[in-house]
Amino acid sequence: MPVALALLVAGTLFMEILDGTILATAAPSIARTFGVESTQIGVCVTAYVLTLAVLIPLSGWATDRYGARKIYVTAIITFTAASVFCAISANLTTLIAARVLQGVGGAMMVPVGRLVVLRAVDRQDMIRAVAYLTWPALLAPVVAPVAGGLLSTYTSWRWIFIINVPLGVIAAILALRLMPAVDLGPVRRPMDWVGFVGSALALGGAVVVAAALGEPRLNIAVIVTATAIAGLSAAATVHHLRRAADPLLRLDLFRIGTFRTAHAGGGAFRIAVNSIPFLLPLLFQDQFGWSAAKAGTMVLFVFVGNLVIKPITTPSLHRYGFRAVLMVATFFAATTIALCALFSDDTPLAVIALVIMLGGAFRSIGFSAYNTIAFADVEQPEMNDASTLAATAQQLAQGLGVAYAVVTLRLGTQLWSGVGPYRFSFLMIAALLLIAFVASVRLPLKAGDTLRPVRQSDAADG
Repeated sequence: MPVALALLVAGTLFMEILDGTILATAAPSIARTFGVESTQIGVCVTAYVLTLAVLIPLSGWATDRYGARKIYVTAIITFTAASVFCAISANLTTLIAARVLQGVGGAMMVPVGRLVVLRAVDRQDMIRAVAYLTWPALLAPVVAPVAGGLLSTYTSWRWIFIINVPLGVIAAILALRLMPAVDLGPVRRPMDWVGFVGSALALGGAVVVAAALGEPRLNIAVIVTATAIAGLSAAATVHHLRRAADPLLRLDLFRIGTFRTAHAGGGAFRIAVNSIPFLLPLLFQDQFGWSAAKAGTMVLFVFVGNLVIKPITTPSLHRYGFRAVLMVATFFAATTIALCALFSDDTPLAVIALVIMLGGAFRSIGFSAYNTIAFADVEQPEMNDASTLAATAQQLAQGLGVAYAVVTLRLGTQLWSGVGPYRFSFLMIAALLLIAFVASVRLPLKAGDTLRPVRQSDAADG
């Protein structure tokens, strides 16, 4: 297996995930620099993640058409240049624009690199290759809160982006040396530009709405116009995708029950749990008066819970099945989020850390279960299309998570002051998880059993 190539792709994946999560802890510092409210920084996260969602389906087509190495190196250069623009941004508008450009680079960088690695390895090395590509997804969210907090407290939030520059330069040089120069094959099908433009308009409208809702004074005209554009574009795009011969996204895959549940209940689950790492640092810094470093260290416990529970997640799925595990995960994830509404500035740190860590554990279990059951009943010929649709849906839910936190927090400020809006937001996020819980209850008892090992007793009964 080309270990060096796998490590290179893993490194660029680490950069992308780190930049998608590191801003949460630094949001209050950035807000003070630009003279805006902390909630307004949420659109920087939303714009970045939704750009990934828009462009991920484009990456496979671009790779087949122009070659993996050319696209991968261009993506790294774009991501690195955008990091420079983020670091020198003079106001929130230019930072948002730079984040969108970062998302363009990230959307092309990681899927292309992953595709090259998986096509380059023999089948017997596949598990090892996937392991290399998985560690950044576990490590980056752990590093991000602490790194963001330390840089914001002791240097400047601009260093969050400056550190990408030497890493990007090194990655580009290594990519030129390690990435195969040969194309991965002929273009498999024409690019669905109608679907691409429609989805871009829909998600672009969603970013504008999220930005407008974060403003101290709501601009109703902008909100209504952007909502109309997003809604009409989404409806027209769905209509097109259902009828196109070669659609950008295969929406007919939602006919598969487990795949549909993984992105309906799973979508609500992802929106809810992805809002928490953004909301908690704002509560700790803006309401409790903590430093960014202290807030980042506390949010770290979300991801400690993620890692601690990993060893028992797969055995639990094998023993108890997907339906039971998802019911437990969503119920207790909702409970821990609701408990966050009780936090105050005199709550013992140990209690806060325990609640956050437990929430992270149930978050991890739910993520693993949803990510796995999504492909339980997908046939091999449809696997590539299902993978693209799943990656797009997951990025969309991640972006909407921050937007949902901002909207509920903004609604709360209309009714309460101080910590009240945060309590309202936490409770509204917990309520969203009830959708995921109902979806898990409605799963067939044996849903996902094709992925579970056959026990000896079952084999004997057969």
